[in-house]
Amino acid sequence: MTDDRTYAFRRATPDDLPMLRLWLAATRVARWWDDEDPFDDEDLADKGFRAWIVSHEGRAFGYVQDYDVHGWPDHPFTFLPAGSRGIDLFIGPEDMAGQGHGSGLIRAFSDWLLAGGAPSVGADPHPSNAGSIAAFAKAGFQPAGQPQDGPHGRYLPMVRVTRPPERDG
Repeated sequence: MTDDRTYAFRRATPDDLPMLRLWLAATRVARWWDDEDPFDDEDLADKGFRAWIVSHEGRAFGYVQDYDVHGWPDHPFTFLPAGSRGIDLFIGPEDMAGQGHGSGLIRAFSDWLLAGGAPSVGADPHPSNAGSIAAFAKAGFQPAGQPQDGPHGRYLPMVRVTRPPERDG
């Protein structure tokens, strides 16, 4: 599958909580998402990150959050320049996984962050999550070091710094 798809991103609201909890309950997602008490109203109101619902052709199918990597003193991406964003995401419905949507939404969302002025975007997939690492690589992210242990478990630091090309018209 190609990444030339159209994705829509809207802010997550409390009305999305049942859907997010259902998605997080899937073994395929829960295996990699380290939140023991997944999503509540306080999480969505947290000023430390922005939560988004991802849709394709009008169907909600994913979650992505972005945050200032310098918002936490011990964050593993504090080596990135000021204004850099970190992202975490997952695809909810089983039938949307493995279809190329991961790399497509990662590219679209990181394009948007970079076009908005972020000098770089960081991601921290688990080193054993080959599908996630491949999706980030296909979306233009590159490893920024060896696998490491951090406050949320083991991760492979990956960074995208390339801005999308300017479009005419």
